[in-house]
Amino acid sequence: MATTGTPVVFIHGMFLHAASWGGWVERFRSAGYDPVAPGWPGEPSTVAEARQQPDRVAGNGIADIVDHYAQTVGSLDTRPIVIGHSTGALVAQRLLEQNLAAAVVAIEPPAIKGVVSLAPSTVPVGWVLLRNPVNRRRALSLTAREFRYSHGNAVSATESDELYHQWTVPSPVRPSFELVFANLSRCSPASVDTANPTRGPLLMIAGGKDHSVPPAVVKATVKRYRGSSAVTDYQEFSDRGHSMPIDSGWREVADATLTWLEQHLR
Repeated sequence: MATTGTPVVFIHGMFLHAASWGGWVERFRSAGYDPVAPGWPGEPSTVAEARQQPDRVAGNGIADIVDHYAQTVGSLDTRPIVIGHSTGALVAQRLLEQNLAAAVVAIEPPAIKGVVSLAPSTVPVGWVLLRNPVNRRRALSLTAREFRYSHGNAVSATESDELYHQWTVPSPVRPSFELVFANLSRCSPASVDTANPTRGPLLMIAGGKDHSVPPAVVKATVKRYRGSSAVTDYQEFSDRGHSMPIDSGWREVADATLTWLEQHLR
């Protein structure tokens, strides 16, 4: 069990609402933690409102999201554990490098600056967002078919559609442009100081069937962290896709996360 009140901050990824962490929040609370799942800057409090007001999040980039969560964790009495998914996992790593988090679990994190992703499966995912440069200033939604490919390919079509209708919201597209062009930018917000020796423990989790962030990308990111003496671990769920934190198998991932935290933060 965790020390009573140990804070945990959950950070969601693109196209998902903060409320999608609901099961994790309850699971961590029952394990003795004090979890919260705040949304991205400007994100309305409900899925319905987020769908009706996409302009509230439009234009936010990675730096805006990092600053938003830095304020959140800075308001806590102690450094929290931060658990992020997808783009939220990049944000979590940025908080860890700044020593604002006691530990981080990065679930299916995208390629940071310095990691080259050549996986063919990522092309259809990115093309949806990047085909129009004007999208950089917009907030867009996925169609059910696009969500099926990018997130729900490892679950049944029925479950993918259910997840889509329950949790998806418009997302700012600017982070996608910043990630794709990270290696061409001298001051990319996707840069992470992977050599920081004073940071807390880091667990990187990959899904073996993930179209959006294939395991090779996560492994390449882990390799960059090997220059640090701080703990960096890797775990792969071979039969999982990008919907890992929200689909019917989420408890397995949550329990593995709890086990790892107990091992490293006792």
